Amino acid sequence: MKRSVENLSTSKITGGRRHPLRTRRKYDMDRFPNEANIGAQVTVTRQVRANHIKTGLKTIDYVNLAMPDAKVKKTKILKVLENATNSDYQRRGVISKGAILETESGKCRVVSRPGQHGVVNAILLK
Repeated sequence: MKRSVENLSTSKITGGRRHPLRTRRKYDMDRFPNEANIGAQVTVTRQVRANHIKTGLKTIDYVNLAMPDAKVKKTKILKVLENATNSDYQRRGVISKGAILETESGKCRVVSRPGQHGVVNAILLK
């Protein structure tokens, strides 16, 4: 899925051809968003700019929960309560940054980006 740099399909007002100022670059390419859901852990890795590797989550069933006493506990996710990013995400149960999750330890808010970081970190809500 490539995005064009500029509209070259139309001609100039003088009737001449349009020439691009530059060619298309690898970082101009779009891709579909990686939306994490609840389920057995499945990760995907992809190559990004400068030959770096980025790990993303497709599905996850545990969250690294930061407790008020400065300890981190691995807790099972029960369901997605709300997602302010998109009302459709809330209905479908997509986990993204800022989503409120119901866990075995209580309600928590996601502070990581699961589709980009490959992990779900959250803080416990009071």
